[in-house]
Amino acid sequence: MGKRRNNKQLFNNLTKKQKKHLKEFGEEHPFHDKVNERPERTQIVDLPASPEASDAENEEQEEEEPEQKTAYQKLLSTLSRPTSNNQSEEEESSDEEEEEEEDDELLAEGESDVVDDDREDGEEEDEVADEAVAEELEGEGEEERGEEKEPGAEEFVDKEHESQFCLETNFMGEEQEDTECTTEHKDTKDMFVQHLDTELSDDDVQKITSGSKTKTQITWPKVGTLFCTSPLEKFDPISSEKDTSLPAFHKRLENCWKDLNQSSDVKGVAKEISPLQLELLALMGSYKDLYYPEISPLDQGPQVRSTYCLHVLNHVLKANSQVLAHNAVLREKKAEAKAGAEPQDEPRDQGLTRPKVLILVPLRGTALRVIQTFISLLETKGKKVVVSNKKRFKDEFGDEMDDKPPNLQRPDDYHAIFSGNVDDHFRIGVSILKGSVRLYAPFYSSDIIIASPLGLRTVLGAEGESKRDFGFLSSIELLVVDQADVFLMQNWEHVLHVMKHLNLQPLDSHGVDFSRVRMWNLNSWSRHYRQTLVFSSIQEPQINNILSKHCANYRGQVAIKNMPKTGSICQVLVQLPHVFQMLSSDSFMDQDARFNFFVDKVLPQYRDSVMSHTLIYIPSYFDYVRLRNHMKKEEINFVSICEYSSKSEVSQARHFFQKGDKQFLLFTERFHFYKRYTIKGIQNLIFYGLPTYPHFYSEVCNMLAAGGQGEEASWTCTALYTRYDAQKLAAITGAQRAGQMLHSSKTVHLFVTGGEDKTS
Repeated sequence: MGKRRNNKQLFNNLTKKQKKHLKEFGEEHPFHDKVNERPERTQIVDLPASPEASDAENEEQEEEEPEQKTAYQKLLSTLSRPTSNNQSEEEESSDEEEEEEEDDELLAEGESDVVDDDREDGEEEDEVADEAVAEELEGEGEEERGEEKEPGAEEFVDKEHESQFCLETNFMGEEQEDTECTTEHKDTKDMFVQHLDTELSDDDVQKITSGSKTKTQITWPKVGTLFCTSPLEKFDPISSEKDTSLPAFHKRLENCWKDLNQSSDVKGVAKEISPLQLELLALMGSYKDLYYPEISPLDQGPQVRSTYCLHVLNHVLKANSQVLAHNAVLREKKAEAKAGAEPQDEPRDQGLTRPKVLILVPLRGTALRVIQTFISLLETKGKKVVVSNKKRFKDEFGDEMDDKPPNLQRPDDYHAIFSGNVDDHFRIGVSILKGSVRLYAPFYSSDIIIASPLGLRTVLGAEGESKRDFGFLSSIELLVVDQADVFLMQNWEHVLHVMKHLNLQPLDSHGVDFSRVRMWNLNSWSRHYRQTLVFSSIQEPQINNILSKHCANYRGQVAIKNMPKTGSICQVLVQLPHVFQMLSSDSFMDQDARFNFFVDKVLPQYRDSVMSHTLIYIPSYFDYVRLRNHMKKEEINFVSICEYSSKSEVSQARHFFQKGDKQFLLFTERFHFYKRYTIKGIQNLIFYGLPTYPHFYSEVCNMLAAGGQGEEASWTCTALYTRYDAQKLAAITGAQRAGQMLHSSKTVHLFVTGGEDKTS
């Protein structure tokens, strides 16, 4: 009786589909078997060629180990655990990939219902389990194959074209198109030759490291005001635009460099080279460090990208042509040399490793456009460039059309930054030789490395790690940091980590011919010959720190700095009083003074229930965590949204804030950068710190008109700043007003937008 009752209870615990399977087949589905013992690691069994030998081996094994499980049984025992893991992974990925619309609360509930309904389907669970086992087997194989990969390479590394793109074994033929370039390298007027052939003395290096510099200022028609610094007086600073000539181009680029805009134009129609690009080419051709922080991603962004791609390609083609020409000369000398003759000195034309250029870009879509620009510049009329692994590259770096809904409404600058593939973990090596391009080249066989800071960080590693490699960055002669402002929104520590590992001595020789290595490479002076190009849309002290702390070019630096005449506050459309409060701070990194001022002076004014619907805009995530913990401790009625918030958390926070159930909303800058959602229901604004992007100030202020709650007369806006926020303040209020505010004895200043005039 008890046994029958237990069976009845077990039968009632089964689902409807399990009961159906039990009635039809007389047993439960193997998928629902409970495996108590820990699943063992899957083993790959090598079967013998002949069946007779296998039978003999099986008989011997049965005599010695009669109770040993077969590989198939062990495989079945792993079915239960991967299923749950795979289901959770699918749930997380589905939550991350779906884009939230304005009515996201209903959508979030609907999506969760759909996921739950799908999981009740037993057949789909079986398929998920099979896929989980297959993924586990593939993962083990990849781990075994991963040990054989070269450090610094992607999962796929092109090894088939190694001999074709090897500099040591290739020569410049007499009938090749590049032969005329051999005379080009003898031209002492070419800045490429002058820059790399200049020999510094110990006194020169000591002057560079001491930090003493001569400063000059000059104005060019398009780029504006140039601030030039030179550590060595014998190298002249930048002169006027008319007296600065364009660089000498490689033979392959002489006829097509003026068409560099054909790849950046959406319609495919080649535009003429702009005066801005000509001035940038002249500045880059001087081989001085360049800092240009006024690039709009909509207008100047594609032009600047095409310009530095031309400069990079010109540098690489000249360097490789020089090596190939010297290879041919050395081969002739060896053939003509008599036995016993003294060998002549070989030309020094190489670094310790082959990579010459490092390009840091934030997203895969940007890397795609950079390589497309390289290919379009190499393609002359009537000639196509041979590009290896082009299909794989387009699949991995191409656009992902299903990522974003077509009706997504975002500002134009958002679409300019996040168009295409938005993955931020990638790295790829590119080698160029004789007009052919090799993608996915191993790093030590590459001429150009294009990567994100995160993609390089995983290869460089940290001190104490067993698997780390930074030797491929030892001889970088040209560094390009594109869209540096986007790196601030990702993780700036990765950028600093890469900068610290540039031009260090490699731990291994990697087969280099030391007789052809330049002396300044052997003396560990490579950092003094490296040209750094930094492009950004904003002026930021952390970006300035790259050139002041991590760059030591012996030719000096050029920084383009133009003061903004009008600030972004002019773009605020709503009638709103803006109160700017200045707080005293001892340093740029002093966050305690800002926190104490906000908690003691600002927050108590908004604790009253009358001051509801208050959004607090916080630029730094660390300040956000500190303020969130304080408000939890004080039991303040608030909700928070940050870049790590899930979709459901964002939906609930927006809903409660709009309805007035929560008085405060903590809102991080990085969330606004990546999502650009319109927060409804705002009546009071507090900027805990000035926004990194000046147009974010006007965007957030204009959100007050979206809620449709309260009267305009009751809206308020308060912004906190210190004397170290001069650049941000000038970008928001204008340079003239910012100067008056910083030097004024008053700590509170008022602006009113939406009326005829602004008062201060």
